[in-house]
Formats: sequence, C-alpha cells, structure tokens
Amino acid sequence: MNQLVHSKAAAKTRAAPAREVTRTNDPERTRANILEVAASEFGEKGLAGARIDEIAALTKTSKRMIYYYFGSKEGLYLAVLEESYKRVRDIEGELHLQDLEPEQALRRLVAFTFDHHLQHENYIRLVMSENINRGQFLAQSQRIQELNVPAIAAIKHLYERGVKAGLFRRGLDPVDIHASISALSFFNVSNQHTFGLIFKLDMKSSAYVAHRRDNVIEMIVRFMRAP
Repeated sequence: MNQLVHSKAAAKTRAAPAREVTRTNDPERTRANILEVAASEFGEKGLAGARIDEIAALTKTSKRMIYYYFGSKEGLYLAVLEESYKRVRDIEGELHLQDLEPEQALRRLVAFTFDHHLQHENYIRLVMSENINRGQFLAQSQRIQELNVPAIAAIKHLYERGVKAGLFRRGLDPVDIHASISALSFFNVSNQHTFGLIFKLDMKSSAYVAHRRDNVIEMIVRFMRAP
C-alpha cells in the first residue's frame, strides 16, 4: 500500500513541471489569450473598471505573468488598443482594393468598415473608452501612427486613381475621407442604444442595418463623385 501511495505521489511530482513547461513554452499563445480576454474586460468596463484579477482568472494565468508580459495594467490596456487597431488594418490589407475599379473599390471599403464596426462592438467600446481618457494612453504608443499609415495610403491610392479616371472630384484629403467613412460607420454602433431609444428604432434589425449600410455607402460615393 505504501509503495502504491509513493508511486502516485512521484507521478504527480513528475507531471507538475510538465504542465508548467507547456504553459511557459508557448508565450505567444499565452500573450494572445491574455489580450483577447483583456479586450473584452476593458471594452465592457473601461480602464478604471477592469480588474487584472479577473483577467488572470479567465485566462488561467496569474497577475505576475500578466505583468511579466505587459508591465502594468496600463501597459496591457495600451497593448489591447494597439492590437485592436492592428486587426482592422490587417483585414483592410486583404480587401485588394487595387484590383478593383475606383468606385467599386470605394464601395467595398465603406461596406467593410460598416460591417466590421457592426460586428465588433467591443472595438467601438474600446475606442470610446480611450476617448474618455482623452487619448492619453494611445499617445504613448510607439506603433499607432505606423499601424494606420497603410489605411491612409490605400485611400490615397484609390482616390488618386479615381481622380485620374475622372470619377472622383479633386481637392479631397485622404485623412478626411477616412474620417467620414469611419464616422458614419462608428455612429451606428456607438449610439445605437440612445438613438434607437429616442427614435424608437430597432437598429439591430436586419432590415434597418441593410438600409443604413446602403445609405452610408451611397453618401460616401456621392460625396466623392465628380460632377
């Protein structure tokens, strides 16, 4: 009997390091999991309300490990913001706008932005949260401008092709075009609860979404179209 107990204890002792090695030997997966869970926590509760203890529990890690990867709660929050922007820009890069004629490419870009924001409410909440913080944490980012350069470059190239083809009017700024697309797509998510309540609209109904989506696309196209 004693020999059996000793054998089980020895097996448990040998197994424990193996589990630890599995966790620490996959740092990218661990880091990605922390970022995903933290994005939900920060999006739902904001920086002030989010708790590292909760993120650690949901990721089955520890506060110590989170601080090892990100330095602090604020460091994790900034990493979440950067990753959120990066994901949008990565997907935009896969739209292959350069392979489409200018107006068709513009319609695809606007449709993508509208759909992305609608399907990623947590992204909108994160951006809103950082605006409440007056952008003070994003201002510390070494990557945010770099992450957004491709988005503006793509719009600039699309717009210049359209102007050259006589399809788009001259004198527009790519950053302003980006702001207009973003604003029209953002509002539909950020203000859905208040706007829907005030005007008694079901802003999540498929009919409303489809109608609003078409209108946003058409507004941007008409704004840019040459007389």
